[in-house]
Amino acid sequence: MKTNHYFIYIMTNPSNRVLYIGVTNNIARRVFEHRERRTPGFTQKYNVVKLVYYEIFENIVDAITREKQLKAGSRKKKIELINRANK
Repeated sequence: MKTNHYFIYIMTNPSNRVLYIGVTNNIARRVFEHRERRTPGFTQKYNVVKLVYYEIFENIVDAITREKQLKAGSRKKKIELINRANK
């Protein structure tokens, strides 16, 4: 049986001023779509092109729950999380 994986991720723009949090089942494809500016909206408008953090889940409900938790957190906590993961 194949196990599906789901990802929550944080991306930013080249100057690291904007944070975008999303969820996907294909992180490589989704990052490519952001970098190529394939989807109109926030990420295209603010040039969100750098993946700076991600987590992997086997259950979509858990991934969405975590996404909402991160979105509700402060910018400071998000930056601390990114910095810890990228040491």
